[in-house]
Amino acid sequence: MSGISRRGVLGRTLAVGGGAVLAGLAGEGLSTRLAYAGEGYTGDTLVVLSLRGGFDGLSAIAPIGDTDYYKARPSIALPKSAVIAGDGTFGLHPALAPLLPLWNDGRFAAVQAVGQPSPTRSHFAAMEEMERAAAGTSLRTGWLDRMLGLTGSTAPLAGVAMGNAMPSRIFGGPTGDVSMASIDDFKLAGESSKRPMAAALRRMYADAPAALAAPALAADRALTASVPLRAEKYAPANNAIYPATPLGEALRDLARLIRSNVGLAAAAVDSGDWDMHEALGAAVKGQRMYDNLYDTSLALAAFAADLGPDGMAKVTVVTISEFGRRVGENGSKGVDHGHGNAMMLLGGGIRGGKVYTRWPTLAPGALADGDLAATTDYRSVIGEILQKRCGFGALDDVFPTITPSSFGLAAARS
Repeated sequence: MSGISRRGVLGRTLAVGGGAVLAGLAGEGLSTRLAYAGEGYTGDTLVVLSLRGGFDGLSAIAPIGDTDYYKARPSIALPKSAVIAGDGTFGLHPALAPLLPLWNDGRFAAVQAVGQPSPTRSHFAAMEEMERAAAGTSLRTGWLDRMLGLTGSTAPLAGVAMGNAMPSRIFGGPTGDVSMASIDDFKLAGESSKRPMAAALRRMYADAPAALAAPALAADRALTASVPLRAEKYAPANNAIYPATPLGEALRDLARLIRSNVGLAAAAVDSGDWDMHEALGAAVKGQRMYDNLYDTSLALAAFAADLGPDGMAKVTVVTISEFGRRVGENGSKGVDHGHGNAMMLLGGGIRGGKVYTRWPTLAPGALADGDLAATTDYRSVIGEILQKRCGFGALDDVFPTITPSSFGLAAARS
């Protein structure tokens, strides 16, 4: 090991071969205020599913009672006869059928007409602002990092970005969070009986300053904590069958962490391919929106089945997306970048079977520059979950200036 620096070892061992990295290593605000989350936290595991590309909430949670919806989308609007769980005002896309039992059981809900306070149609700007979630402030950390840091917990696998070996911006900041492509690939590159990389890592950072040593030693703790998980082949419970998709595999690994009681407090998962400028398609199998929604709902339904009612009683899943789509369809039978959107909520503490909204209507005069107006800040929806399901009081340190929504969409944990 002579001639190799601490930084060199850390870079070589954690950034190669299957994805073991700490999200906080290069995050802005890295300082001696390093908090590692997990143990001691008693709230719900919060799973944030980012639907990348601009999710069309008007297709997934269709406003079938608004006549202007059909005027704006003559080719791609969801027919009233096709919806499931319709209440005359809104209806679920039929591709969400795998989640219908959870809807009927009161564990799956939606919020319509949500958005960001400063809308933009730029994917990159909108995603950055959505994950920073601190409009009007100088904060540069990710909101899930801030949430995780406030749990006051210490387990090495408390914060995980699953399915992506690169650090997630939503976890960016001083709190130690792990990004991994998968549990089985979460290994120290080069580790063997002849090359004890982990032991060398520990020795090299044993006397280092805290700000330098903490990320490296936290990575070592996370790697050590994952060893028992890889020692046994994982078998989903309750006959759960995950689709062979990146999202299915990521949610399978999250269920594996949750069922193993490793102290997972917050997780981030990505699902892409929602940027449907053309050929969004009718509400039938083989069409783009249908197939994407069906694969997503299959993965979520398998996740809920795997955990079972008792497991889901301590888990809340929320979906977010950087923006919605335009109300009117374009000439390619798709929809361009817009504003207002829908969120989906899943969990044992969710008061489901309902669409929560302050519906602004799709009348031309009610639109925001041709888009669905956002009447609810997405942060306020998450804020209600943080307070009722995660045990938080004031939200200022997570979402500055935000008041939690008063929908009553979640039951308070006892």
